[in-house]
Amino acid sequence: MFKKSILLISMVAIVFGSMFTMTAQNDESYEMWEDIMITPDNTKLKILGENIRKHNQKYHKEGPYKATVYNITTGPNAGKIIWEMGKLTYADLDKRPAVGGHDEDWRDNIDPYIKKTNTVEYWKSNKALNNTDMLDGDNSKYPILFIRYFEVVDGPSPGVEMFFERVSKTIKALDGINPWGVYYNEFRQGNLGRHIATFSFSPNWSDFDRDVNWVETFEKVNGEGSFQNQQQLYQANFKNSWDEIWVYNKNMSGD
Repeated sequence: MFKKSILLISMVAIVFGSMFTMTAQNDESYEMWEDIMITPDNTKLKILGENIRKHNQKYHKEGPYKATVYNITTGPNAGKIIWEMGKLTYADLDKRPAVGGHDEDWRDNIDPYIKKTNTVEYWKSNKALNNTDMLDGDNSKYPILFIRYFEVVDGPSPGVEMFFERVSKTIKALDGINPWGVYYNEFRQGNLGRHIATFSFSPNWSDFDRDVNWVETFEKVNGEGSFQNQQQLYQANFKNSWDEIWVYNKNMSGD
C-alpha cells in the first residue's frame, strides 16, 4: 500500500499532461479561478493581513468575486501568499469590482505592504474528470491543499489523454474521501512553465499518512501492467514538475 503522500505524487504527475493536450471545453458551466501570487513585506505583515481582510469583507464576500487567501508553506514559493477569486467565468470578469473605491483601496492599503506581485493566473477546471463534488465552499473543512505544477514537453504529447483518463478513473475508485481536481492554465507563462496544476484537498496534515491501495486500484480499473506503462508515458510527456502546499488563511480571507 502507498501512503497518501506518495499517492499524491504519483497520481498528480500522471494527470498534468493529459489536460495540456485536451482542447478547452466550450461548456458554459465551466469553472475558473483567478489566482494572484504576492510576496508580502514581512516587516508589515500584520498591517497587510488586516487590510486584506477588510478589503475582502467589503468587496469580495460572496458569489463569483468571493476571495480566499492561502499561505504557501512549501516549495520554491514558500512564504508567499495566494489571493484567489472565484469560481467565475470570463463574463464575470466584465463586472468584477473595480469602481466605487475597490481599486483605490487595493492601491492604498495593500500594494504598499507587499514587495512584489509575482503572477496573475486564470485556472480552468475539468469538471468531467475532477473528483470535487464533496467540496461545499467551506474551506475550513479541507484547509490544506497539495498542488503539483507540471511543465509539458515541447511538441506533441501523444500519451497524455490516456494518462488523464486512467488517473481520473483510479481516483474515483479509491476507498475513502479523496477531493482532487485538474486545472488548466488559460495563458502561457513563458519560462515559468506552469502549464497545468492538480489540487488534492486534505482536512489535516495527518491525512498525508493515510494508506491507500494506489497501484492495486490503478491496475484493477485500468488493466494488468497498466501502471508500468503509465510511468513510461509520464517520462515521455513531462520535462519538469514541482510541488507546493497551501494552507487556508481564514483571517485574511475575511470569511
